[in-house]
Amino acid sequence: MLLTITTTLAPATDLGFLLHKHPDRVQAFGQAFGTAHVFYPEADAARCTAALLLDVDPVKLVRTRGKSTPDFSLGQYVNDRPYAASSLLASAMAGVFRTAMRGRCELRPELARTAIPLEVTLPALPCRGGPERAEGFFAPLGWQVGAVPVPLDPGFPGWGDSRYVSLTLTGELRLADALNQLYVLLPVLDDAKHYWVAPDEVDKLIRAGEGWLAAHPDRAGITRRYLANRRGLVRTALGRLADSEDAPEDELDRDPIEEEPPAADPTAAEPGAAPEPDPEHTAAVPPVPLAERRVQAVLETLHAQRTPRVIDLGCGSGKLVGRLGQDRYFEKITGVDVSERALFIARRRGLQDDHGPDRVPRVELLQGALTYADERFRGYDAAVLMEVIEHIDPPRLPAVERVVFGDARPRVVVVTTPNSEYNVRYEGLAPGAMRHPDHRFEWTRAEFRRWAERVAADHGYQVRYVPVGDDDPDVGAPTQLGVFTR
Repeated sequence: MLLTITTTLAPATDLGFLLHKHPDRVQAFGQAFGTAHVFYPEADAARCTAALLLDVDPVKLVRTRGKSTPDFSLGQYVNDRPYAASSLLASAMAGVFRTAMRGRCELRPELARTAIPLEVTLPALPCRGGPERAEGFFAPLGWQVGAVPVPLDPGFPGWGDSRYVSLTLTGELRLADALNQLYVLLPVLDDAKHYWVAPDEVDKLIRAGEGWLAAHPDRAGITRRYLANRRGLVRTALGRLADSEDAPEDELDRDPIEEEPPAADPTAAEPGAAPEPDPEHTAAVPPVPLAERRVQAVLETLHAQRTPRVIDLGCGSGKLVGRLGQDRYFEKITGVDVSERALFIARRRGLQDDHGPDRVPRVELLQGALTYADERFRGYDAAVLMEVIEHIDPPRLPAVERVVFGDARPRVVVVTTPNSEYNVRYEGLAPGAMRHPDHRFEWTRAEFRRWAERVAADHGYQVRYVPVGDDDPDVGAPTQLGVFTR
């Protein structure tokens, strides 16, 4: 299997810093099923190409799998796995490029956060659904896709095309994003994995899909294929993706998922079980996703408190700002986020184009940090921190409290955060794990109330609590909402 990654940034050899692999060296990494080699066919200031060559040992692969195929005994040794990109290559990428996939580069930190020109090639890729499927998965992510079918036999064109394509992707993306997209989509296009799909695959998917999968127009199809159509895992993964602030509202309304699954799914497939029905066609009426219920709860609270001027602190890509903008009750709406990338996405959605009387912007987007007092945060009836505080390191939380409750000091503050007690209801979420890889903490109901009551007492507010989502009698609702008023 071969994967090449080429860039023309200046100097192009900085690709070696991002991949943490020196262009002048050839390196080999042992895998359970063979050896992964990393080398650079070309490396100069104008153009640099890194290659990952995975040499699969068929005997090792069979021993790793631990099972045979009695209907075709040679099938253990005679197959396409050593030659065609698949979950084997994705697994090798995760081991060889682990630091690059996490977006870390101590020597070039700014470069690791920057979109760079990339060209990715995979000479042989199993693609169930043909070139159109590859286009549908990669094009929405900003790639220009070249997918050429591989003929069954070049000498006999009448035989038609095989299920393989030669894939070339070109675009400007962060290298970490490109690698994570490949990690997810290689086995998805193959529609197969070389290992049993266990519940921990949900965490792998959420981690690798951060920042792009939740907003993908075919996220449901990608999730189903990645998780081998295991209904319970698919439901949990789609629920957690819908809970992401990057998921657009139309996608949340369309996904046929149950956001708050039972603790265990007795219908989950076991090894050797017959294929399950496609979950997309088994749900008669899609439940309202938790992310949508949370937005609705915030909107209802703002209406009830009569707050026509609202600032959304930590607005992300503008989900709540967009919904506020659709409601003409709200006269002034401001979204604030520290991430320029998130604000770029929000502006691309046209959220800042709305104007009120006299061409004064009714909706405004600002870049800013919540840990520093900012006069632009003052003068609003209400401030909203929707799924924000759990992304803040605990030592920095007091600074955010002072900025929001002490300096900006709106009449109403609405805070939502996950209820960690509810996590046991998510199949595939390991005990003690958090719902999102960027969460610094997740509070129980008692922990949230202790924090909220202390903050309210310190800054002259009163606080009440609203459960968001189905209120489980044992563990409470999945989201807890606090309404601070003064």
